Amino acid sequence: MRAAAARKRSCLPWRFRLSGAARMMGLLSTAMTSFPTPPAHLPPPAHSPPPAHLPPPAHPAPRAVVIEDEPALAALVASYLTRDGFDVRRELDGPSGLAAITEHRPDVIVLDVALPGMDGIEVARRARIVTDAYIIMLTARAEEADVLIGLSVGADDYMTKPFSPRELTARVRTLLRRPRAVIGGGTMPGEPTMTFGSLTIDAAGREVAVAGRQVELTRTEFDLLAALASAPRRVFTRRALIEAAWGADWAADEHLVDVHLLHVRRKLGDTASEQRFIRTVRGVGYRLGTGDSADGGG
Repeated sequence: MRAAAARKRSCLPWRFRLSGAARMMGLLSTAMTSFPTPPAHLPPPAHSPPPAHLPPPAHPAPRAVVIEDEPALAALVASYLTRDGFDVRRELDGPSGLAAITEHRPDVIVLDVALPGMDGIEVARRARIVTDAYIIMLTARAEEADVLIGLSVGADDYMTKPFSPRELTARVRTLLRRPRAVIGGGTMPGEPTMTFGSLTIDAAGREVAVAGRQVELTRTEFDLLAALASAPRRVFTRRALIEAAWGADWAADEHLVDVHLLHVRRKLGDTASEQRFIRTVRGVGYRLGTGDSADGGG
């Protein structure tokens, strides 16, 4: 019988005579080749995080131009602003400073009044043609005439020498944080364009016109007028107007409000006696007029 069984196995095809181990290896090889490897060029899953070595997107540094004819003071102011994160351009005379303003497109300008080549008042006046950057005037004289002239040509604030560079930097930062919306809800009420007699105020476009004639206001002047327009029946104290235009942490002289509104009145063709658009409430502050001559309520 053993011989018969051996003869029967010898009659089977050769592939059926493979050992059990060999057959198992074949099955494993077949199973492994049935799952193809994905191509190497496929992109990673969409949810994969970015590579760790890529830096986060950086915000551009605010730009400042310092125009001061005293090299040591100019360097000191520039160093404080640079330390505070500003990209600073420094010039020592009026013409070079004006060129730097045009080229550098600053967010803020620190400008001395007494400059060689062109005084700071003229630099500020010409700068206002090409930029609405905030301007802080530096003056060695605290006379009211200097302040009035500087603010009349578009300066937003002034500091009298000697001053603290730390305080100057703080004022610059406060200016850049100034809210663009007015008080009383955060936006101008009603339609973007409001009318008060012949005065129209376009809050969205930051434009003002009287009887159809465009009126050029500085950024600070517009902010003060827009604050008054945000609540036409309300009497605003000087402090409230400062908070609306400069921010709650502004610590400058409240006299700045009087000076700026004096210039707004002049540009609107208004006078202190008529008070058609800006009315003085004695002992309190200001409110917006209706466009008619004052009724004696100021």
